[in-house]
Amino acid sequence: MSFLTLANVSKSFGSGSGRHDVLANVTLNVERGEFVAIVGYSGSGKTTLISLLAGLLEADSGQICLDGEAIQGPGPDRGVVFQNYSLLPWLTVHENVALAVDRVFPSLTRPQRDQKVRYYLMLVNLSAAAGKYPSQLSGGMRQRVSVARALSMDPEILLLDEPLSALDALTRATLQDEIVRIRETDRKTVILITNDVDEGILMADRLIPLSAGPSATLGPSFDVQIPRPRDRKGLNHDPEFKRIRREVVDWLLASGHEKSRREPSFAAVEVAPALT
Repeated sequence: MSFLTLANVSKSFGSGSGRHDVLANVTLNVERGEFVAIVGYSGSGKTTLISLLAGLLEADSGQICLDGEAIQGPGPDRGVVFQNYSLLPWLTVHENVALAVDRVFPSLTRPQRDQKVRYYLMLVNLSAAAGKYPSQLSGGMRQRVSVARALSMDPEILLLDEPLSALDALTRATLQDEIVRIRETDRKTVILITNDVDEGILMADRLIPLSAGPSATLGPSFDVQIPRPRDRKGLNHDPEFKRIRREVVDWLLASGHEKSRREPSFAAVEVAPALT
């Protein structure tokens, strides 16, 4: 049995004439230690999908299991990093991470918990900022705190909900490398939600497109067998990168064209001209 499984999962909001079908019959299998990127149009239901995995929403039908157990709510076995940082502004960097550590590891002594906090701040290169408040940090640094907080719970799986989309290109590239490095260090299972096809190919072991909504569903799986570490400039000339990119984009465009026949206006997936 796969580590994470979704079997015919559907989710809608509202009722009657106001009902909006977001996801329909989503099926997915993820192995332990795998890095999977799910890429799709803005508004297609990617955040709804990650919220179902996190246990923040309940599916209308189907089943989601992690390590053989049905997901029935939030839990420390799933670390979530959102796009908007979700840091408490009145707490320092150290205190924001310690809040998670104290909740998940209450049996540890205070020195042991402090050591754990310091380790994860070191892992994201923020040891020097431990005493600062979120308002004193750049957007990229705040997102590093969010990653450290999620990792500090020692989750079974890391769920990344477009964590880099609000960042400038240089900071985004730096954090892409940081997340890949951290994942290689801790060997966590990772699900990345993104609307950037190139980002998915650069970071993940496998790329899966999500069709345009309503009633979005997952498309075919594309294995990324490009050796690591991956050089973003070199990828622009890699035949395998070009093939995967073309096939994923073609699938997404076909999905978008099908939606446009049903609903004329929809947001497009991000397709960068090249990695930088």
